[in-house]
Amino acid sequence: MGKLVVLKFAHGSFEEGFAVTLQIGEERDRPTTEITGKLPPCPEMPLYYSHWQASYRSLGNSYRLDAEKVQVTNVSMTQNCHNTAHILRARFNTWLQAEEFRPLREKWLERLQPTDEVRVILQAENSQLQRLPWQLWDLLERYPKAEIGLSSPTYDRIHKPPKPNQLVNILAIVGNSQGIDTQADQDILQQCTTANVSFLVEPQRQQLTDRLWGQNWDILFFAGHSSSHDNDASGRIYLNKTDSLSINELKFALKKAIERGLQLAIFNSCDGLGLARELADLQIPQIIVMREPVPDQVAHEFLKYFLDGFAAGESLYQAVRQGRERLQGLEDKFPCATWLPVICQNPAQIPPTWEELTSTKRQDILDLPTPAKRRFQVALFSSVAIAALVCGVRFFGLLQSSELQAFDHMMRSRPNEGPDQRLLVVTIDDADLAFQRQKGEILKGTSLSDKSLQQLLTKLKQYQPRVIGLDIYRDFYAEQPNLTRSLQQTENLIGVCKGSDTVENTKGIAPPPEIPKENLGFSDFIHDADGVVRRHLIFMNQEAASLCSAPYALSMQVAFRYLQPLGIQPKFTPQRNLQLGNIILPRLSSHASGYQGIDAHGGQILLNYRSTRKIAEQVTLTQFLSNPISSRAVKDKIILIGVTAKGDFPDYWATPYGNLLPEQMPGVLLQAHMVSQILSNVLDGRPLLRAWSPSIEVVWIGGWSLLGGILALSLTSLSRLALAVSMTSGVLYVCCFGLLIWGIWVPFVPSVLSLLGTVGVISIQNSQFKLPNSKLITRNI
Repeated sequence: MGKLVVLKFAHGSFEEGFAVTLQIGEERDRPTTEITGKLPPCPEMPLYYSHWQASYRSLGNSYRLDAEKVQVTNVSMTQNCHNTAHILRARFNTWLQAEEFRPLREKWLERLQPTDEVRVILQAENSQLQRLPWQLWDLLERYPKAEIGLSSPTYDRIHKPPKPNQLVNILAIVGNSQGIDTQADQDILQQCTTANVSFLVEPQRQQLTDRLWGQNWDILFFAGHSSSHDNDASGRIYLNKTDSLSINELKFALKKAIERGLQLAIFNSCDGLGLARELADLQIPQIIVMREPVPDQVAHEFLKYFLDGFAAGESLYQAVRQGRERLQGLEDKFPCATWLPVICQNPAQIPPTWEELTSTKRQDILDLPTPAKRRFQVALFSSVAIAALVCGVRFFGLLQSSELQAFDHMMRSRPNEGPDQRLLVVTIDDADLAFQRQKGEILKGTSLSDKSLQQLLTKLKQYQPRVIGLDIYRDFYAEQPNLTRSLQQTENLIGVCKGSDTVENTKGIAPPPEIPKENLGFSDFIHDADGVVRRHLIFMNQEAASLCSAPYALSMQVAFRYLQPLGIQPKFTPQRNLQLGNIILPRLSSHASGYQGIDAHGGQILLNYRSTRKIAEQVTLTQFLSNPISSRAVKDKIILIGVTAKGDFPDYWATPYGNLLPEQMPGVLLQAHMVSQILSNVLDGRPLLRAWSPSIEVVWIGGWSLLGGILALSLTSLSRLALAVSMTSGVLYVCCFGLLIWGIWVPFVPSVLSLLGTVGVISIQNSQFKLPNSKLITRNI
């Protein structure tokens, strides 16, 4: 059991000296030792304190004084403060080593062991004597478990026993915060999971009075501006920007709170000894104040350290000492920070532990459905409910448009991959059309005359390309015999046709009649509701009456022909997925990532555009026919021939890279992207775009929703919560973007909606938990 030491200073003064009585005994028992002595006169002691006080207050830190009294200076007085503190400490201990006081000192050393936990109460009427830094007494420093508290010589026991609460009930008053940060105090209090913290932010006087009368409180906490007056006989707290109160103006409400069990008042504000003097007259059991103006950071750190120790089971005095001594790490910036916290004690009351403030032991409390646990349970339920709601809305396609826009943005943001060197695109632009007409060549409703096509095939044959893809419709016979033979005998030439669609009332376009059926591919693209091509149709079953019977896309036929010399042949898995070598191209389902309820018939995969401004080297028809061509540019490569003209035969499509006509992509370049994605996947290991299964996506969305709940529970500061949510949303985007680069399209929009929705819902619920029947946090600005 701990020891109780009482130092009673009788009437006296620094000019005449003080009579002192020392009592020593066991905690919760009568004293077993008493001895009297005297402290000699020391009239200069108040001057030493005043010198230190003046140098300390001149430092210019962000104090919690009356906001209008805070002064800031640009001149550092730190060294002067250290010097005056050193002088005060030395003079103070010299005084306490006086010969007249020696018997008390020796009796202390005789009766107390350095390992004892000692609670020291200094009873004195003289306010200057109480202001002295008693924690610097060298005798106290020999006892690492000793802490001193101040007391008035007159006191009474609170006879009505308090009715303990299931949780530690804390009424936290946040007063005028001009020039200081009281939000940090609120955040620290919110972290007390075994406390029910109720906040009043800049309240009116009536609101504070009603709250003190209306509930049983264990701890009263105040953060804001305060000051002492009349030689520490009184003090004031500043409730808001216009109102301030003395303790006397709250006397009846505070008396009622004390009768109902108020055990501790903490004033984490400046110059609190005057407040403590008035509160002591109301017989409040324990008070913690700051003896001088306190900087913001010191106030925050002390509160955190004290609550950590007190709530963890340390006695109140030990928690104060540990919290006070841990402030030493700040004394390079805030000199004498360890001097500031002071306990003021009613000697008739025994300080309770955190556990004793409640009706049951702490381990029992943890098993009860506490408000903290209820908040967690409700947060968990809310997270699941929000995630389920978002997934439901998503399933019905209501988020598809926004998801596709986010997908497009990420596609455009990917790093440059450079052109695919396996391809060469021969384009036919408006100048090529005009050039053919100038030579008198007949186009016959197409972009390439028979003569120019024959010249192109003849020249290409000289350079031995591996594949030639003709992305130009020719549903008529060639008039020149030599062109007919070229079309029939060029084995690596792939022609194109277009399938019919009775639903869309599309008749289709027949293939070039000279090209063998096994060398034909369809040119059909699939675009989404916004006209953007994001999917690659690789095979399909043509309608019976279709003019085009080709089962594979032109891009796939070109890829098949390119891979054929490498011994890679297409085949189908039992799941009807196309396989090339060891690579399986999984078909897209109707519910795949951002797509919900799409028509997924045929063989569709996501189109993983090559991130580059130029998919392949390009040369116009006129340039190719009129100029020498390097054999390296053609030999063993894929040659795609198509239209880029915007006049007579436009063939342009919206892509993630642009929806407006000037930004759209020619069909032949779209074919190049499709060919490139297949070859890059099979030969280079570049990933195709895939989507997770719906169940994994639900877990992903739910995880971000749960994270939003954790943030909302952990951060009560709106500004810090907003910052954390912004950073978390950024992390989510980076994760989704990184996975997209690796070939996985994961839900971004549903995840961020779940995150934000859960944060919003739980933030509202938190405010409701703080006040069951009415709004708890009031702001009067």
